[in-house]
Amino acid sequence: MSTLEQLYAQAGKRRVENQLPYAGAISPAEAFELLQLDPRTRLVDVRTRAELDWVGRPVIGDGQYAHIEWTRYPGGVPNPEFLDQLGKVATPDTPVLFLCRSAARSKLAAIAATQAGFTQAFDLLEGFEGDKDGQGHRKTVSGWCFRGLPWIGA
Repeated sequence: MSTLEQLYAQAGKRRVENQLPYAGAISPAEAFELLQLDPRTRLVDVRTRAELDWVGRPVIGDGQYAHIEWTRYPGGVPNPEFLDQLGKVATPDTPVLFLCRSAARSKLAAIAATQAGFTQAFDLLEGFEGDKDGQGHRKTVSGWCFRGLPWIGA
């Protein structure tokens, strides 16, 4: 198991290497370790309610998981209350790990949070389901589920 310092250093290294406009990027396994090591850390799932209902969600410590839609379903309309809702589950110095299906919306959420003053906003690489394989299926090449981390299905 890594230390908090090692996990944050790795995330910061990715920030520098990729010129990320937020605190850093963290792998699913690193995120799971960080959540175990620091109970202040929040995993904010930015997928739609429909995605949670149809696909499932991570299982982590009490009070560490929050669901805040980045876009609404149906229609993909941006959630105008996103930052207000984030402020109800985290303070500006809380480590926040943003998760979506394949790590696209999570990047946007990390940028928005950083611009709003959240200093510990991280993108969770690979997302919950990860990239598609050659047959167009997810959960087979990358992501939280593929990495064998705890989750509950729909």
